Amino acid sequence: MPDAVEGCLELRSLLAAVEVAPPVAAVDVFAAELGKRLAAEEVAFLIADFNGSALVRLSQHKGGGGGRRWQGADTAETVPLAGTPYEQVVRTQRLQVHPGDEGSRVLAPVTDRGDVIGVLEMLLPADPDADTVDYIAAAAHALGYVVIVNRRFTDLFEWGQRSQPFSLAAEIQRRLLPTSLTCEAGQFTVAGAVEPAGNVGGDTFDYALDRDTLHVSLTDAMGHAEDAALLASLLVGSLRNSRRSGATLAEQASRANSAILEHGRADQFVTGQLLRVDLTTGTAAMINAGHPGPVRVRDGRVEDIELAADPPFGIVPGIDYRVQPVALLPGDRFVIVTDGILERNAATADVFGLLAATGDLHPREVVQEITRAVLRAVGGTLRDDATALCLDWYGGGERDRQVTAGANKLGASPLLAG
Repeated sequence: MPDAVEGCLELRSLLAAVEVAPPVAAVDVFAAELGKRLAAEEVAFLIADFNGSALVRLSQHKGGGGGRRWQGADTAETVPLAGTPYEQVVRTQRLQVHPGDEGSRVLAPVTDRGDVIGVLEMLLPADPDADTVDYIAAAAHALGYVVIVNRRFTDLFEWGQRSQPFSLAAEIQRRLLPTSLTCEAGQFTVAGAVEPAGNVGGDTFDYALDRDTLHVSLTDAMGHAEDAALLASLLVGSLRNSRRSGATLAEQASRANSAILEHGRADQFVTGQLLRVDLTTGTAAMINAGHPGPVRVRDGRVEDIELAADPPFGIVPGIDYRVQPVALLPGDRFVIVTDGILERNAATADVFGLLAATGDLHPREVVQEITRAVLRAVGGTLRDDATALCLDWYGGGERDRQVTAGANKLGASPLLAG
């Protein structure tokens, strides 16, 4: 296996081959080129589905039995995660090597800032040495960027992630969510999940990061199906437009309220929570527009955060929404949910107990555990959308030094060296 500098040149050559390929073939070219370099018997990319319960093996190879979906020459085979080595790789974000009679199977996480993109799977003729393992880990990281860049130009990856059919309402709602449902950003990690993934309407969450500010929202538009999705589009569009124009938190809420009143029907409204975190001072403020209040986990204790509730967006013209301070300490976990998680038939999910028991999990896993618990509690049939958003706050100081140290270590990897 080449040393770090040669490995860097190898990956650059591999990425150069990808850049001249059509976007729809980018991953296939990457896999073929990587396979040649390591004499692999098999190379496959498995993309994570939308609700995080399965991986989907994308391939152009025809044939195979049941469990496959077809779109032209492309096939998508759903691989459930529960109880498999794939699940461990996704959860731990650590590469695994599984020796066998036919060679060693290597599973490497494909991720970006905590957002699980999928898994790179390779069958090698022999057990890989440490340099080869490092090279594969770097290649998997590079593959994440290949997917991120090329999915802008093709529906292949979007189609592959849909292990369930999408309704029109879900199609509209999908465009309202952040491109990445998880983001690790030094001082914090934020993650969200929506269920049921294939048939949602009015629930949305969003986040955006400025140089000194984190913006977060979670909203629930009244109604179901297309009516709710269109109302949610109006609300999220207004929030993004005012946020991107530099509006204050109060101004964002006021403009969203006016947009619903002006363009929505008289009987329509949207509940929501708007959160703004000053990354310089570590202070936070919220607006509660008629929505269930947030929950904080601090030192293992789960507690409601008491916020005064103003009317939902689209009810009262000209209202001044109250901006309320929220205390954040390093180590705090901050969770917001929609009422689909709190409704009567979902109560046995015990969200408080779940939060107390999942303190060691990544926020990405926490929100998925919450939505899955609710699905189990209602027998798989929700009366309303169920959405959860989790923010882990690390603060500054030591956390920043750890991030810097980690970046310095990455700088010596085959991917980033040279």
